[in-house]
Amino acid sequence: MRRGVGFPVLALACAGAVAVSASHAIAQDGGDRPLSAELTPELDAAVAKGLAYLASTQDEDGSWDGGRFGKNVAITALGCLAFMADGNLPGRGAYGERVDRGLDFILENCTESGLIAAEGAHGPMYGHGFATLFLGEIYGMTLGTSDSARSVRVHESLVRAVRLIERTQNEEGGWRYNPVPYDADVSVTICQVMALRSARDAGIEVDKSVIDRAVQYARRCQNPDGGFRYQVDGGSSAWPRSAAGVATLYYAGIYEDQTINAGLSYLDRTASPEATRGSRAHYAYGQYYTAQAFFLAGGEHWARWWPAARAEIIGDQLDNGAWDDRTAGPNYGTSMMLICLQMPKRYLPIYQK
Repeated sequence: MRRGVGFPVLALACAGAVAVSASHAIAQDGGDRPLSAELTPELDAAVAKGLAYLASTQDEDGSWDGGRFGKNVAITALGCLAFMADGNLPGRGAYGERVDRGLDFILENCTESGLIAAEGAHGPMYGHGFATLFLGEIYGMTLGTSDSARSVRVHESLVRAVRLIERTQNEEGGWRYNPVPYDADVSVTICQVMALRSARDAGIEVDKSVIDRAVQYARRCQNPDGGFRYQVDGGSSAWPRSAAGVATLYYAGIYEDQTINAGLSYLDRTASPEATRGSRAHYAYGQYYTAQAFFLAGGEHWARWWPAARAEIIGDQLDNGAWDDRTAGPNYGTSMMLICLQMPKRYLPIYQK
């Protein structure tokens, strides 16, 4: 069932939001009904190797590092989401303990102000958005029906994190690197909108006017060619940030819209493996949001893009099971690619339709 314009009136049935079984299938209409050929044995093997690699690189405190970025809540949240995309949760699954330890690290870095950031974090709103998304998914899938002390702690941290996002939105309707309402870009904005959507689906109250302003911000960043520029004030389109722009509207609850149609057409032209071959700048980031944009669009957009993108991602995996990323290192690259490959499993509520 499609969710309507704006956030849904009712949250998802949180504890029951774990998706349909991860049968090896794809939905023709872009819904959650399974179709053949969406998942393959090659994909299963790549995911198994990738998860094993990621498990081997988790630090004792539950974190994953980001190379030059050090201990990082963003990469830790993404690592946990990669395991959760395979059905692992605290106390459940072969890698449930990894998610459990990652949650401990995130909670230890939740501040009274609401900001989630490890010590010395640079541009903390990126990490804050990913960490809030993770807490929303954890709370919605496992802890929302519990009155345990840990559930209460997750709830309180999630509410504070949401309130920080709401109060740091700038006048244009977006967010930037730091938790102050002075500037904005598409890249940081999508992180906050996804976090707010996850929290809302888990039953946390979110100010609708914040979402409405974020939608207007995304619209103002679209170029005539259908792609999205980095900020409102001008600039060229690029496929990674264009995928983020389209995803922003989807996660705001808008599914049928000319802005989305133009954005998808741009991605059809520019985000295929043939079009992106040889261009590795922001590659993992671009694949992460393109997978979401096309998966949520469904239909021919997803059916055309997915088989070729899946083959390219699997082909890029290193012998040790990792995917490298020139900006943030293999833990980040591996987490992002595992989330992309496992999106059709539909375990995470944020990727369900």
